[in-house]
Amino acid sequence: MPNQTILIKPASGYCNMNCSYCFYNDVTNHRATKNYGFMTMDTVEEFVRKAFAYADSYVGFAFQGGEPTLVGIEFYKGFIGLVEKYNTKGIHVEYSLQTNGTTLHEGWAEFFRQHNFLIGLSMDGPAEIHDLNRVDYLGNGTYKEVLKAAMMLRKHKVEFNVLTVVTRNVARHPGKVYQFLKKNGFMYMQFIPCLDRLDVRPGGEKFSLTPEDYGRFLCQIFDLWHHDLKQNIPVSVRMFDNLIQILLGYSPESCDMAGVCSVNTVVEADGSVYPCDFYVLDQWKLGSILQDDFSSLKKRDRAIHFVDESKTKNMECFSCDYFALCKSGCKRHYVESAASRENYYCSSYKKFYAYSFERLREVAQLVRYYKKI
Repeated sequence: MPNQTILIKPASGYCNMNCSYCFYNDVTNHRATKNYGFMTMDTVEEFVRKAFAYADSYVGFAFQGGEPTLVGIEFYKGFIGLVEKYNTKGIHVEYSLQTNGTTLHEGWAEFFRQHNFLIGLSMDGPAEIHDLNRVDYLGNGTYKEVLKAAMMLRKHKVEFNVLTVVTRNVARHPGKVYQFLKKNGFMYMQFIPCLDRLDVRPGGEKFSLTPEDYGRFLCQIFDLWHHDLKQNIPVSVRMFDNLIQILLGYSPESCDMAGVCSVNTVVEADGSVYPCDFYVLDQWKLGSILQDDFSSLKKRDRAIHFVDESKTKNMECFSCDYFALCKSGCKRHYVESAASRENYYCSSYKKFYAYSFERLREVAQLVRYYKKI
């Protein structure tokens, strides 16, 4: 029996912020029911019970939104209680939660520390960059609240990383963003390219990231990371960590670098299940955890089609020098035409890999050497 990771949307699309680039707000606008409300404990009990019946050695619960803390801390205390009730086999359990940080208080931090939550904190850099897109419903920036949340998590020794959405503006200030994060001690960084709305041509938003800007951004972030590495300053950048893993012969932990999609099991607040948080759409609904078990959901025709669809590549990819590293990337970035399918950021990745490959390989060789001694 396999391990099981579940991405959970306890507050559905509810959020106290109005970020201009929010992909999940766009997703909810493209389905019949925009918001499924707050998840009930009956729904939680059903999928927690089924998760432990399905898995044999590991269960991961990853809470996302919207803003997942809006359901309140009592929801999570009840959740932990149900995990303890149904984890009769002593299976290893891990918790993670992605938050905008603005709702956190001391009680949250103490709870996260007590139960070893890994927190992903959304932050786009210094105030003048962060507050351009990460605003509340009155248009006010949220930088101060997020920085306060980060300091509180640190005070309580909660493990967290910072997730930065790479917009056009972020991409044009890589040094400012990276040095800001490092200066504040945020040594675990994740940079993800922003997504345009589903019905908008790539590059058509004010915040849109161009392939040229993204390629240049990756190269400059790599230079900063590599310089710190040589100075024995260990900064973790998720993409670079995954590339080192690939060069060492291991599988990447980031699904967008795996070359093929998997069924990630996203559970919305009403119990409906989807294969990926980018595709929590009616046409990709696999079923409901209230009626189905995890094994049957993953065998549905839609689930199989979702995986198979990601295996279709542009034939030019197979002759690319960097296909072993890129594997065509995330299919959410594919641009389709009658003649071809191509990752919108293909030129970005080619530029980056040509620029960084030799140094990446050297780092991988050093890692391999030090693992032997």
